[in-house]
Amino acid sequence: MSVVAGKVLSTVNAPYGTTLSAEQLASKISDPASAVSFDPSAFSFFSEVDESIQISFLDEMHVDPTAASDLARKFSVLAGYPLPLARAGQQMLLPV
Repeated sequence: MSVVAGKVLSTVNAPYGTTLSAEQLASKISDPASAVSFDPSAFSFFSEVDESIQISFLDEMHVDPTAASDLARKFSVLAGYPLPLARAGQQMLLPV
């Protein structure tokens, strides 16, 4: 497991006592159903993981940055406050 994935998973899994793999989390943070089901792991990723680490994780796991940003916007609406990837433009998410 990479350092990035380890940081993300320790932040996302610990509070909820879950054991998601990096692949499982990658699926959740790109699936619009995660907002509909109020998935706590996906919300934790968008709200508790540092934005630079979020972007690294998206790149490492080959998650579509537009799908992740769209989902972050949905979680922002549900939470009532802005989340970093919700305001990020696609150009910010793509590696330079």
